[in-house]
Amino acid sequence: MKDKRILFVSSEVVPYLPETELSSTAFNAAKNAHSKGVQTRIFMPRYGVINERRHQLHEVIRLSGMNLVVNDMDMPLIIKVASIPKERMQVYFIDNEEYFKRKAVFTGDDNEMFGDNDERAIFFAKGVVETVKKLNWAPDIIHVHGWMASLLPLYLKEFYKEEPLFAESKIVVSLYDGGFEGTLNTELANKVKFDSIVDEKVETIVKPNHTNILKSAIENSDAVIHGSETVDDELASFLEGKEIPVLAHQTENIKESYLDFYADLLKAN
Repeated sequence: MKDKRILFVSSEVVPYLPETELSSTAFNAAKNAHSKGVQTRIFMPRYGVINERRHQLHEVIRLSGMNLVVNDMDMPLIIKVASIPKERMQVYFIDNEEYFKRKAVFTGDDNEMFGDNDERAIFFAKGVVETVKKLNWAPDIIHVHGWMASLLPLYLKEFYKEEPLFAESKIVVSLYDGGFEGTLNTELANKVKFDSIVDEKVETIVKPNHTNILKSAIENSDAVIHGSETVDDELASFLEGKEIPVLAHQTENIKESYLDFYADLLKAN
């Protein structure tokens, strides 16, 4: 895997957000790949709770400045970057004043999910792709963690299917225990269809609950990793019907297991 390129895209990453199984796994997967000579980039949303001064985030002017269209609205894209201390790994932050300035991650003071979480997810997916295009950095593997990142596979396979930079990229999705209750904005499917993505490709997310968003990610991925010991039963059953490689949850030798899984996926190309 030395000199291969892996793009890690996650809803959460330590040390920028509190330590969870998801945020830690996303970080450690990238850290280990980087230590073995793999070229890595990490992308996550720039939530307002992230302390920019402490983590030394700074805007990358040459990457910022474009507008992304979300449901017929022009939304400015701001790109910030930081380096993880001691690791020499760069983390790119997708930012927008409207979507990510608030001092919270997914829910408000009332513990209710933000009503625009659907648009935040669309903006994040498009922002990652457009930034990687500007970097002209073709990833061999794209590893997706967390529901906020889980529209990325659909957008890569449909909206950006003619983009040559990603023509050879393999998409890996990690599944984790937990999620959110209820649904995102029920207009999510229509907002995705605004991007000329056909009905059959958005059918899975017509009811945009956590399970269905992950189902969509699976449908548009090349492989799946069980990031938690247990995952949603419905997701597990759905996955059984797919003829794609699956890596079971790893409790030992997780570092080598992930790298071997990536390597086997690329060999099968």
